[in-house]
Amino acid sequence: MSCPICASESDAKYRPFCSKRCADLDLAKWLTGSYAIPSDDPQDIEEAAEAAETARDRSPKPH
Repeated sequence: MSCPICASESDAKYRPFCSKRCADLDLAKWLTGSYAIPSDDPQDIEEAAEAAETARDRSPKPH
């Protein structure tokens, strides 16, 4: 099995990855939303807009 990040041979310790570095790169992609599946559902779009407004309202205001 090859590493899904760099295509090197995987290491049993980090399976399916070849190293901690590639495992961490994959985790970072999950955490930043790089693996998100886009949606055309209007309800999803509305919920995302509401979440963005809520986050904006909670952020500290510049002086």
